[in-house]
Amino acid sequence: MNALFIILTIIAAIAGVLLTIVVLLQNGKGGGLASNFTAGNQTFGVRQTADILEKITWGLVVVIFLVCIISAFTLGTSNKDSEDITTEIENQAGEVVPEFETPSSETVTVPAEE
Repeated sequence: MNALFIILTIIAAIAGVLLTIVVLLQNGKGGGLASNFTAGNQTFGVRQTADILEKITWGLVVVIFLVCIISAFTLGTSNKDSEDITTEIENQAGEVVPEFETPSSETVTVPAEE
């Protein structure tokens, strides 16, 4: 693993913890999508706080999304000459010869039912 991947992983973990805290701070009494149409009875301060928390939530989601995509590109393989795993498995499967037991000459008799 390279240092950039580790740094991006730490950033994603911190953003995840912050996202959890921000979501828990939000007021749970919103009506989902319908709350946008019935916001007239809220005071200005409460509505402004809800807007800030919502913007922080979406910002943290975007940060986590971008960090995950960037870290996927930075991970890469350490050895560019390595073969594909399927080719390696196929080569190993071709070399293995299954061994079966030979049937014994002894016969087994089953007692008759009465």
